Amino acid sequence: MSTASYIDPRNGKLYSLHEPRWCSDERTPLLVTPGSGISRDDIDRGTRSLWRYRAALPVEIKDPISLGTGCTPLVAQDWGDLRPFFKLEWFNPTGSFKDRGSAVMLSFLRQIGVNAILEDSSGNGGSSMAGLGAAGGIRVKILAPASTSPAKIAQVRAYGAEVQLVEGPREESEAEAIRQSRQTFYASHNWQPFFLEGTKSLAYEIWEDLGFRAPDNVIVPVGAGSSLLGCAFGFRELLKAGQIAKLPRLFAAQPLNCSPIDASFKAGVDTPVAREVSKTIAEGTAIKHPLRLREIIGALRESGGGTVALSEDEIVAALRRLSRQGLFAEPTSASAAAALEKLSAAGLIKPNETTVAILTGTGLKAATTVADLVG
Repeated sequence: MSTASYIDPRNGKLYSLHEPRWCSDERTPLLVTPGSGISRDDIDRGTRSLWRYRAALPVEIKDPISLGTGCTPLVAQDWGDLRPFFKLEWFNPTGSFKDRGSAVMLSFLRQIGVNAILEDSSGNGGSSMAGLGAAGGIRVKILAPASTSPAKIAQVRAYGAEVQLVEGPREESEAEAIRQSRQTFYASHNWQPFFLEGTKSLAYEIWEDLGFRAPDNVIVPVGAGSSLLGCAFGFRELLKAGQIAKLPRLFAAQPLNCSPIDASFKAGVDTPVAREVSKTIAEGTAIKHPLRLREIIGALRESGGGTVALSEDEIVAALRRLSRQGLFAEPTSASAAAALEKLSAAGLIKPNETTVAILTGTGLKAATTVADLVG
């Protein structure tokens, strides 16, 4: 544990974990040096939250912020010829998977003396940071696009966070947050590496839910890629620790209207590839320039997985189908369910395989939109 560092994956340069840092000296994204994984004996079975896997973290968190994040249901449902497991991440405290990253990142930052943070978000990330920040006594300011759903902004404000709405595209909120980072620590869920240390609990949890084995396939809606990379890191650690025999294949589901990861993967490169971008109902994955594109493509290749780009009609049809099966997901989540059909039709996933689709957030975040789409 004591040997962990931040690492720049582009050149191998290391930085101490003890100084508050969100990027390299060259302002490039960092990771934490890979962990060695844990066994089932290392799970804190008396803790019903993601903190049961705290032994897998790169540092000891002495006083974790906890609202019961994690331990979300894994529910098997019929889906055509398949019977996938849906991982219901909206059971997290603020209604999305992002609470996993926020809980670990903010606990770590508080431990090294950070008591106020900035975050830029178009929705779930801001809600999560505001909620977990409130639980941990951390002052939070969220910069969000002026076009953000009013319900999501209302949730952020309810937690007591300061909100600044920024005109222009999503990228302008990030640019403004970076400008303000001279005054307040920039705890971006896309930049700060400890966020991924929280999302890797998804892999550990799925492993435990399935009787300490890996599934064959994991399908994830992907924008910036924190849930997919979390799964990649967690399963990689489990493989290293000898707890699973092979990595599950990871599949990234994206709306065709904003699908830079699919464009690069299909082109066989890990650099940006031009593809037209337009508005999508899957707004949570509408990230034109994913910061960690290279790492995402690498994780997909390493696992033997791939990408799926989905039309708006395919996403809406999956959203309606989920709702009719009792699963009230936000449109972004429905991309994972829509990908099930395309992957099955292409013969890439099979009925006799164990497949997990991550449903990342609740339909209550966009209730009016969902009602209009599925009604």
